Amino acid sequence: MNPTETMLPIERAISDRARRVTAGERGQLLDMAAGVKDLITLARGDPDLATPVHIVDAAKRALDEGHTHYTHWAGTLELRRAITDKLRRDNNIEVDPETEVLVTSGAQEAVYLSCLGLLDSGDEILVPDPHYMTYDTAIALAGARAVFVPTSEADDFEVRADQLERFITERTKAILLVSPNNPTGGIVHPDTVREIAALAKKHDLMVISDEIYEKIVFDSPQLLSIASLPGMRGRTVTINGFSKSYSMTGWRVGYLAAPASFIRALEAPKHTISICASAVSQAAALAALTGPQECVADAVATYAKRRDGLMKGLDEIGLTYSRPWGTFYIFANVRSTGLSSLGFAVHVLETAGVLVLPGTAFGPGGEGFVRFSLVRPIDQIEEAIKRMRVALTAGDRGVAHTGD
Repeated sequence: MNPTETMLPIERAISDRARRVTAGERGQLLDMAAGVKDLITLARGDPDLATPVHIVDAAKRALDEGHTHYTHWAGTLELRRAITDKLRRDNNIEVDPETEVLVTSGAQEAVYLSCLGLLDSGDEILVPDPHYMTYDTAIALAGARAVFVPTSEADDFEVRADQLERFITERTKAILLVSPNNPTGGIVHPDTVREIAALAKKHDLMVISDEIYEKIVFDSPQLLSIASLPGMRGRTVTINGFSKSYSMTGWRVGYLAAPASFIRALEAPKHTISICASAVSQAAALAALTGPQECVADAVATYAKRRDGLMKGLDEIGLTYSRPWGTFYIFANVRSTGLSSLGFAVHVLETAGVLVLPGTAFGPGGEGFVRFSLVRPIDQIEEAIKRMRVALTAGDRGVAHTGD
C-alpha cells in the first residue's frame, strides 16, 4: 500500500514551508528525556528562580483592576515609556516611545517580526555560528537564507568584522548579533562592535541586535549596544525582553526598538500574529523595569555560583570550555571523549540521567560541543557532574551511541 494512502488528508496538505522547519536534535532529546526517571536537566533556557514578588504583585493588581482586554497593538504607552527610559539609561539609545518601540509576546515574537520585516525572499543574513536555533526558523519562514559565519573556541566564539566581511555577497542584507550569546556564553566586545558597525555602514547592511541576556554577565565585561553608535540607529533593530533577567519566561513579554517607519511596517504582521502582548504581562513588565533591581543582581550572583561549580566539575572530568562571559550556559568541548555532540548527549542521558543539548542543535559550528545550562540548583549540578564522571569512565562509552 502506498504510504500516502494511509495519511490523513491534512497530513498530505502540510505546506513545504512547515515541513522544512523542525525541532531537530533538540526535539529528539526532549522526547527521549520524557521517559527518564530521576532526570537532571541542564538543557533548558528557563530559569528555575521565581519571578520576583513585586512583579507578581503588579500582575495581581492588574487583574483586580480589570486589565484583561486588548492594549494598543504596540503595547501600553506607560510600558513603552519605561522601555525608552531603560534604553536611554542602560544602552545610550534614544527612541520615541510613541513610534519607535514595539512590545511583543516574548522576545521570540520580536525575532520573528524582525526577520519578517527586514528580509525578502532570496536575501541573506550573516549569522555567527554557533547560534540560537530560533533564528533559523524565523529566517527560513521569511524566505531568506542564513549564512553561517564560523566562530572559534579559541576566540571565546566572538565574531570578528573581517570574518563577517568574507561572507558578504550582493544578496547580503543584514547582520545578526546576539551578545551575550546563546549557546556559547561569549560576548562581542565594544571594539569589535565598533568595527562591525563600520562594516555595516560600508556595505549598507542592517543589523538585528539581540540583547536579551545583557543583564546576566560575569566578571564585569563591558557591553556596547550597536544602535548607540553614530549612524547605526537608523539601520538597527534592538531586541530585548524580561524572560531571562527577571525570570519571566512564562509571562511572554519582550520588545524591539527601531525607527518609526520599521515599526509601522510591523503593525499588520504583529496584529495578525498576536494582536498585542498580554495586558497583565505588560503590567508585570512595567513593574520589572520601574521596581527594585536587586532581584537581578541576586539572580546573577546565583548563576555565578552555579557557573563556578559547573566549571570546576567540567575541569575534573577533563572537558574544556570557552569562557562564559554571560548568559546561563557553558559551551563545553567534548571531543576528548571520542563522541560526537549528539552521541555525548544521548550517552549521558541514557546512562546518567542527565539532559544536555548537543552543540549541533545550534548550527554546524557546534559539532564537538554540548551546551550545559545553569538553571538548576548547585546540588543538582554537582550530582550531574558526579553521574557524568561515572558514565564517561564506563567501559562501553560511545559504543551504542556515537551520533553517526
